Amino acid sequence: MAFLARTARRSLLEAPSTLPQTFILPFRAHITTVSHTLEAGNVPDPLIQSGQHISSELKQKLETPPSRPRATLTPVDSKPTANAREDVVAQHLTPSIRELLPLLHTQPAHYLSIHIHGRPYLLTAGDTLRLPFLMPDVKPGDVLRLNRATHIGSRDYTLKAPELVKGTRDHGKQVFYLDERMYTCRARVVGVESEPMRIMRKTKRRQRHTRHVQSKHKYTVLKISEVEVRSLEEYETALKKQ
Repeated sequence: MAFLARTARRSLLEAPSTLPQTFILPFRAHITTVSHTLEAGNVPDPLIQSGQHISSELKQKLETPPSRPRATLTPVDSKPTANAREDVVAQHLTPSIRELLPLLHTQPAHYLSIHIHGRPYLLTAGDTLRLPFLMPDVKPGDVLRLNRATHIGSRDYTLKAPELVKGTRDHGKQVFYLDERMYTCRARVVGVESEPMRIMRKTKRRQRHTRHVQSKHKYTVLKISEVEVRSLEEYETALKKQ
């Protein structure tokens, strides 16, 4: 029994050296979760009110909130995309124009190859054009001047804008148009038409759910009221006024 008592006494004397450090702390010690940042929301009120625990500089930082820089809108340069087309209007009086424009002016019943929103249309005076889309910002009764033409022709003659050579870098990205001072093409907006309601059933594979999609497209109708080709003298006068 004496041997067992001596062993127990020795284990109790050696226990503090093997136990962790927090075990020997007093029971009133506790772990704090106070953040040490300079933000006013993370500092408790007793610490702010006691002047001996905080310096004057820290008081000033806590009383005055940090000034955040205001977001400034910087202008963004609107650059065209890589595949955007560029409209180029030929405004030079070439020998072919000097030769063909008087012949076109003397022969009536002209036609024009007009581009509207990038789509070509062959038009003559009195035609009714039903665009495959709804043209924005137009109302019935408005008169539009169409000024993007690639061909001006009659029964025997045709004047066409220059074309890019296939295989070059700019082919498909640039479109040449004739000068709008050579001709006059006006169209009146007749009205807006709409197709019948179409209902399409859409399903997915191995699923029983069926979705019905409704579509009813609207179209703008134009009436070509005037197609006129100017003479060479009128075109030269318009070039001099530029």
